[in-house]
Amino acid sequence: MIEFSIADMLRGLILAGRWTLALSAIAFVCGGLVALLLLVIRVGRVQWAARAVALYIEVFQGTPLLMQLFLVFFGLPLLGLEVSPWVAAAVCLTLYTSAYLTEIWRGCVDAIPHGQWEASSSLAMRYGEQLRHVILPQALRIAIAPTVGFSVQVVKSTALASIIGFNELTKTGTMLTNATFQPFTVYGLVALLYFAACYPLSLWARHLERKLHAAN
Repeated sequence: MIEFSIADMLRGLILAGRWTLALSAIAFVCGGLVALLLLVIRVGRVQWAARAVALYIEVFQGTPLLMQLFLVFFGLPLLGLEVSPWVAAAVCLTLYTSAYLTEIWRGCVDAIPHGQWEASSSLAMRYGEQLRHVILPQALRIAIAPTVGFSVQVVKSTALASIIGFNELTKTGTMLTNATFQPFTVYGLVALLYFAACYPLSLWARHLERKLHAAN
């Protein structure tokens, strides 16, 4: 057994936490960009494309993220494509995030009264102009709380990347536990750091909700 002080453990976990936050940021930003594209297709008038996006969402919502990680990390090498734990985790979490954000945002768009579509259409706006100038700005107010709330879920989901060897917060906690045989202390610190990362996001969501009057 190796002797570590609580300060030593915390220092090591904070260093690993940087990779957790980096992976979360990549997944959320890239997933959001993909989700925005999918949203436009999902609520569009091309039925076969909308159905394809709906199938994409069902696949990622209907299968465990852990299985998706395994398929990418262990499956792609069978096809001759070697991927690192970092790449596999980033790709899987991006696709996972995009599927959920697309559906969250679709619900926000559907919450806009249909009269807004009709009014903008009467002004001779094209579909893209309707979304950009009329529908999406209103949907944004509704979407803030669930979007930021889901970002908390993304941060916590990065813990699954430890299964494929990605050295983030949970993986480092496991290694420290194996070295110190102090699981309660180590995982208590891990939980504290996850809380420290997620709680400010919840506060920010409430602040933005009040600022934009999302509840009204």
